[in-house]
Amino acid sequence: MTTTPAARAQTLRDLHAAPEILRVVNVWDVISAKAVLDLPQTKALATAGHSIAATFGYPDGTIPFDLTLDMVGRIVEAAGDVPVSADLDNGYDDPAETTRRAIGVGIVGANVEDRLLPVAESAARVAAVVGAADAEGVPFALNARTDAFVRGGDKPVEEKIADAIERGRAYLDAGADIIFVPGVLDADVTRQLVAGIGERKVSVIGLPGALAAAEYEALGVGRISYGPTTQRVALTALQDVAKSLYADGVIPGSTRALN
Repeated sequence: MTTTPAARAQTLRDLHAAPEILRVVNVWDVISAKAVLDLPQTKALATAGHSIAATFGYPDGTIPFDLTLDMVGRIVEAAGDVPVSADLDNGYDDPAETTRRAIGVGIVGANVEDRLLPVAESAARVAAVVGAADAEGVPFALNARTDAFVRGGDKPVEEKIADAIERGRAYLDAGADIIFVPGVLDADVTRQLVAGIGERKVSVIGLPGALAAAEYEALGVGRISYGPTTQRVALTALQDVAKSLYADGVIPGSTRALN
């Protein structure tokens, strides 16, 4: 690793602001990180909190931070000069201390979710993350997540959009780099979010039924990630080959050695 955390953080922030949408393929351990890092298109890595939790046998959002920190630190080491953004759930009990410890293992950006806490409280937690990073001299690329859609229940979509915009603006004012609005967002919803939050200031998730990355890029989105779905694809492939082997199949000849 030849670059400093501050340099890698600035690289990640520049990738968020670039005209091209930043595509980050989520990883959950060292071997999944190495598989993605082998691809020349990889400009940054993002960890999937749900997938790391599943790796250790925990439901999403319940894994102890020490376990997450150990794994993301190993991923950083494997990534070298490629910047790594970590899923830090809701920042745990002390978002500032969580950030300091994450930076300590080389993390230069993060997702931190609001879980629909009151806007002022959520913005204060964003400010705590940014303040802790500033104290460490790292221009941390905070992908501040609002759960306006995934926890919005049966609210009308117009209310979810308004909530996401209000929260997104508050988190940007508190120092966030970009605003993550997970959910299956169609073109009309995405267009409204970008108009309300800002060009290249909205981050989305690629899910079945969502738009393709190029379509989100054309709408002004700055980043797309894929959350736990990458692990689900890998596990689907594992289960499918296991079924084949139980049926007296053979390992496909197209299998590559990635370790």
